[in-house]
Amino acid sequence: MDYETCRSLPAMFFESAARAGDKPFLWAKRSGAYQPIGWAETARTVNRLARGLAALGIAPGDRVALAAENRPEWAIADLAIMSAGGITVPAYTTNTVDDHRHIFGDSAARIVIASKPPISERAAAAAAQLPGVHAVIVIEGAVPEGARTWQEVLELGDTQPDDIGDRVAKLAPDDIACIIYTSGTGGLPKGVLLSHRNILANCRGAFHLLEMLGLGDEVFLSFLPLSHSYEHTAGLMFPISIGAQIYFAEGADTLAANLLEARPTIMTAVPRLYETMHQRIRRGIEREKGLKRRLFEKAVAVGRKRLTDEPLSAGERLIDPLLEKLVRDKVRARFGGRLKAMVSGGAPLNPEIGSFFLALGVELLQGYGQTEAAPVIACNPPGDIAIDSVGPALRGVEIKIAEDGEILVAGDNVMKGYWNDPEATARTLNGGWLATGDIGHLDRRGYLRITDRKRDFIKNSGGDMIAPSKVEGALTLAPEIAQAIVFGDQRPHLVAVLVPDPEFATHYAGRNADLAVLAADAGFYKALDDIVARVNATLPANERVRRFVIASEPFSTGNGQLTPTLKVRRHVVRAAYAAALDELYERKGAAA
Repeated sequence: MDYETCRSLPAMFFESAARAGDKPFLWAKRSGAYQPIGWAETARTVNRLARGLAALGIAPGDRVALAAENRPEWAIADLAIMSAGGITVPAYTTNTVDDHRHIFGDSAARIVIASKPPISERAAAAAAQLPGVHAVIVIEGAVPEGARTWQEVLELGDTQPDDIGDRVAKLAPDDIACIIYTSGTGGLPKGVLLSHRNILANCRGAFHLLEMLGLGDEVFLSFLPLSHSYEHTAGLMFPISIGAQIYFAEGADTLAANLLEARPTIMTAVPRLYETMHQRIRRGIEREKGLKRRLFEKAVAVGRKRLTDEPLSAGERLIDPLLEKLVRDKVRARFGGRLKAMVSGGAPLNPEIGSFFLALGVELLQGYGQTEAAPVIACNPPGDIAIDSVGPALRGVEIKIAEDGEILVAGDNVMKGYWNDPEATARTLNGGWLATGDIGHLDRRGYLRITDRKRDFIKNSGGDMIAPSKVEGALTLAPEIAQAIVFGDQRPHLVAVLVPDPEFATHYAGRNADLAVLAADAGFYKALDDIVARVNATLPANERVRRFVIASEPFSTGNGQLTPTLKVRRHVVRAAYAAALDELYERKGAAA
């Protein structure tokens, strides 16, 4: 793909499709097995749907909302909307009716495309409250009154003149391709205006980052929501640009099985996935006895020495080929066996967990970005990984550090602004530089090291500035703690909300380990307090957690405490446990 001359994302797609012909492109589960849709067939369907949308009145610049799980129709709809000249407005499948109403209404969407019940029911209910929405299209399943089916719109397209090539040719690089709403970790989501140029620049940077892997017939497994800019760019548009195949994972519960079925060569994921896999692998090894366990621990130890360029002993050099075959090959087999690289982004990756996988032979590239940068800003390159950093700037991206430590970014990937919010745009974009809201520094090699979110810093009543992510990372490294979030702004010390590890809770309470019950159990609190004391011993005095609340349920997307990309919504957790957290400061005799 000639990224420099390509004018739009649909132009990129149709060019890739013309080269690939009938080769497989999009894979989805049907009747219990993965079935492919070829490039040529996908291109025909995109064209038909684009004509159908045009027949329904979509003109250049009109917004079309898209609420669906990851599936071939998501990609087809996105490409068809843009091919018709429209702007895609992705919406999360976890959105409530109120969430949809805000996004559909704020973006002034004219059409809503939704997948199936209950997603389509919530989307249709929101659309019914907005007179600006002229049509609802349902991909499969029961169709609400007044809505159209996917097939009906395809057939409508068949009756229209084929002017899609002309529409695509008129698209300019600086035209808006999509409005992606932020995930709302700090409040109401804002619509980020991303142009074709923005996303193409990210694809170009990703190509230059990964080309040393020998890019060829690549296979991606799409797991993160396509409605998030990270997966939209790295898991859909970039694969399209290199003519790759994309498998759509069925869901979080089946990810391990889907990895073995798809056998991806490249995959994007968030730190929460690696944390979960780290816990599972560790638990499995802890159940092992004798030689198998010793070999595993030796493989990790030798791998960590290699990461730090520490010389191996003669015995370690002798046994390392055996460890590669008996341990590291088996770990890589969990990911399908042909993985070239996994990219971690969306949130900070704990360096201990990152080095654990690198030591076991999994090429794990930690990157950094945000929706406003389309989204990738920096990433570790293969073969030169510093896992405690997010790597150097992507090619075409410039990074500088403001006087207060804030990371500023410039480049073709930087958004056009926020939809209908000139004040927020002016605050965030200044002289062509994107103010990320993150604090960090560039090391002597130009690798970016992030300290924390600017607005998430905790300033205690003594004036100390504390990075909560460091403390939370230390807490969740303890195998007994699954999730943690700390608070303490303008307070004398830190407090936390902790989610115990399910196995730890079950070991204490037996089969019925109900967190809501355990939260009030003094004995369980004492057992967890001992774990916190162990973690506190590794932290400076001002970073120690003095008291904590045991969560009544895990942080999840279902209770709104996690975003769809599994980042904690601090303000939601704080509101849920406000009274209990305030009470912690009223108790006497908090331990140091």
